[in-house]
Amino acid sequence: MRSSAIIDSARPAAGDDGAAGQGNQRQGEAAMAVNAKKIVVYALVVFALYVIITDPAKAADYVQIGFQGISDAAGAIGDFMTWAANGGK
Repeated sequence: MRSSAIIDSARPAAGDDGAAGQGNQRQGEAAMAVNAKKIVVYALVVFALYVIITDPAKAADYVQIGFQGISDAAGAIGDFMTWAANGGK
């Protein structure tokens, strides 16, 4: 009996906005964010598969555009680093 009284006294009262309640709310929000991320990733994967299956040539063009963008970005970063290493001249 005594141990249950200790456990009950550690719980916040109904309607109490104690630290435990805020922690549970944050955990719930974090779980919802993780679920939202999973849904978005799943939707993107399904969309990518749909594009690849329905029009492979267009999908190849999208991949080429993506790699060209990555290549251009890497070149720009290299140019900036060279400029910064030369003292900004």
